[in-house]
Amino acid sequence: MKKIASFTVDHTKLGIGMYISRIDGDIVTYDVRMVKPNGGVYLSNPSMHTIEHLFATYARNTEHADHVVYVGPMGCRTGFYFITRNLPHETAIEIVRQSMEFVKDFEGEIPGATEPECGNYLEHDLPSAKRDVIQILEKLENYSVEQLQYNC
Repeated sequence: MKKIASFTVDHTKLGIGMYISRIDGDIVTYDVRMVKPNGGVYLSNPSMHTIEHLFATYARNTEHADHVVYVGPMGCRTGFYFITRNLPHETAIEIVRQSMEFVKDFEGEIPGATEPECGNYLEHDLPSAKRDVIQILEKLENYSVEQLQYNC
């Protein structure tokens, strides 16, 4: 079995950003890292859960929705997997940027945050989520395709 790229890098050298962890034909898995791995300061579960719901909602409602395969959390609590099919890297970066803007500006009820829709429906924190996405927005402001590569 082949390891994904994110298991073969020195995580102490990683920072906030967006990286390609695997390419399977026309499917690309991006690691959207919200915090420095092993940095000691992690996003709270309610904040990450809220960002996940809003990120997925936004990404699946863009004009590129048919190219979004999956949005979901990483087990290491540093960010999300964003899996796409037949989508240019530049477009994936833009969707992540726009999703984070959506979270930052969101007001109202969290989509999918009711008991029948979500197994953890009580664990959301919109004010923290809005604050926490600012760091990724700053990092992604001028993000390039070249920065998608794990270089460590």
